[in-house]
Amino acid sequence: MTPKIEERLKVVAAVVLRDGRLLLTQRPPGGPLGGQWEFPGGKIEPGETPQQALVREIREELHVGATTREVIAVDRHQYTHGLDVEIHFIACELDSFELVAGRGIHDIRWWELDLLDPSIVLEGDRRFLNELKSSQRRPGS
Repeated sequence: MTPKIEERLKVVAAVVLRDGRLLLTQRPPGGPLGGQWEFPGGKIEPGETPQQALVREIREELHVGATTREVIAVDRHQYTHGLDVEIHFIACELDSFELVAGRGIHDIRWWELDLLDPSIVLEGDRRFLNELKSSQRRPGS
């Protein structure tokens, strides 16, 4: 029997920095990725650009508007449980810092970038996070 080939899931991730702190959201407990922290964002729907998807996802997840800036990186990660993702990391600015957790968000937190332990973040976000931490050029700051 041939194993099922998983299609690559294309997602967007908002890179929002404020006073040296990085905005992350926490997934609800349960499931293979439950409880882990991630960049806010989500799936790119058919017909959407990554920028359109990010604006929509920020509205749904955090109940604020967003203005997209540059695409900082596009990365790919294959999780051990089979999920294959292509992640578009996009710098963005929020129109408000009065964030309200939407469906699928367990917690919202601003993390000191220099003190953030990458092991609490989704595996697919870690390489970019490490590059961001070591970079002198930080979008949005």
